[in-house]
Amino acid sequence: MALDIKICGLKTDQAMGAALAGGASHVGFIFFAKSPRYVDPAEAGRLREAARGKALAVAVTVDASDAFLDEIVEKMQPDMLQLHGSETSERVAELKARYGLPVMKALPLSEAADLDRIKPFIGVADRFLFDAKPPKGSELPGGNGVAFDWRILAGLDAGVDYMLSGGLNAANIGDALRLANPPGIDISSGVESAPGVKDPALIEQFFRAVRVARDNRAA
Repeated sequence: MALDIKICGLKTDQAMGAALAGGASHVGFIFFAKSPRYVDPAEAGRLREAARGKALAVAVTVDASDAFLDEIVEKMQPDMLQLHGSETSERVAELKARYGLPVMKALPLSEAADLDRIKPFIGVADRFLFDAKPPKGSELPGGNGVAFDWRILAGLDAGVDYMLSGGLNAANIGDALRLANPPGIDISSGVESAPGVKDPALIEQFFRAVRVARDNRAA
């Protein structure tokens, strides 16, 4: 099974180059002002050019207005929208129709019962991103570097397409792949030397750890 890998929160040419060199299937840009990974739509549009024909460019927003989304879509030309706020299934359907783009809906998980939250989005969202619930006091819906119990994903219907996110890094990706066997993974803070500062060496190390984990499972 092919494994999609998304490097999220990119802001520099160096980090972008490392993500693409490693074989990222998706590259993500954060349009949430409170995040240390925030990037201007025009700058994201410049950076995403390197990904054309190599990886899908994802615009990550949090309860964004139509006006801001219009600007992002115009200036960045994303391949996909990721909604990381409290957007409803109706909002997902509305934005899919408005922009003609696939939408990935992020949902925070901490226990098996949280999986019920995906039901209204089945058949509406094109994909899910499962992240850990933010720590108390955090203003960021994602990128907090915390994980959830990946074993709860065993209760998912086989047809649910998703990316696993939350606290992933080179040290634990082997366990994550073994326990959850996700179709896709998403990493942000786990390849940073400081909040919002992507480290090309850590990106390379992460891809290497993924390859080792997959080779071990295939052996």
